[in-house]
Amino acid sequence: MENIKILVPLDFSDLGSKALQSAEKMAELFNGSITPFHSYLPLNEVDGGPYMFGMGTSAMEDFDEIEQALHERLAELANEEIDSALLAEPLVSIGNPAQSIVEESEDFDMIVMTTHGRTGFSRFFLGSVSEKVLRLSHVPVLIVNEERELSNLDRIMVTTDFSDHSKQAFPVAMEIAKKANAKLEMVNVMPFDPQHEDEPAESKKQLREQRLKVLAKEEMHQLGDLLQTKLIISEDTPHEAILKYNLDNPHDLIVMSTVGRTGIDYLMVGSTTANVARHVKSPVLSVNPKANN
Repeated sequence: MENIKILVPLDFSDLGSKALQSAEKMAELFNGSITPFHSYLPLNEVDGGPYMFGMGTSAMEDFDEIEQALHERLAELANEEIDSALLAEPLVSIGNPAQSIVEESEDFDMIVMTTHGRTGFSRFFLGSVSEKVLRLSHVPVLIVNEERELSNLDRIMVTTDFSDHSKQAFPVAMEIAKKANAKLEMVNVMPFDPQHEDEPAESKKQLREQRLKVLAKEEMHQLGDLLQTKLIISEDTPHEAILKYNLDNPHDLIVMSTVGRTGIDYLMVGSTTANVARHVKSPVLSVNPKANN
């Protein structure tokens, strides 16, 4: 990911600073650049819009004027928050936010976005639009918010269910860990149903732990002592188990594939992924394995 190009969709809310500052961390790590981006619908189609930051509708009848005003505001906002040396020219687009972001991201290596915005753009975040971006984006999507800005990179989690899909997140997690000299913890959940079975036998736990350690060494042996594994035995669903573990052991970043196999629903795009993004104490970097097909 050297010379990484990062797209940062902004809605001019206060949360934009978190996205920009998190993007700055990644850009500094990989000698990259940051492009502020805003997609809007014509004023007659949406409440809010360009005049949300003080521009009247009468002055915005010309699309060129609208885009120029948005362009200037994006540049101003970005320069207030991060090192101007990392900034590329802002981009403005007309159209459906999710579609615009996905289409624009084809020329980028990562998207950094916050999990909710204010009226007029709020459907973008943790709603139908954000889920479409996660599902359709061909590049990793980093989700941050007011409580989980990407600041340090000392401890990273990557989740796995042993499927090929989940393995697609490994190279991204490993590259970040190597560059940041961070500890990388590969986590797997071994669920059981207390109504139908006791906690798994010790022999089964040991076999699962051994399988996890072998996978970690096969895929990420280059990390050496920085690589760790964690098997979580839980009667909760896998995504609930991950949430609880993260609450007690916050990571600086969680990297996960957006598609897992049956039984690992916390890796699936949809309400469960949104639930993880809402509640974990860490920024979440989602990697779409289908993007590589």
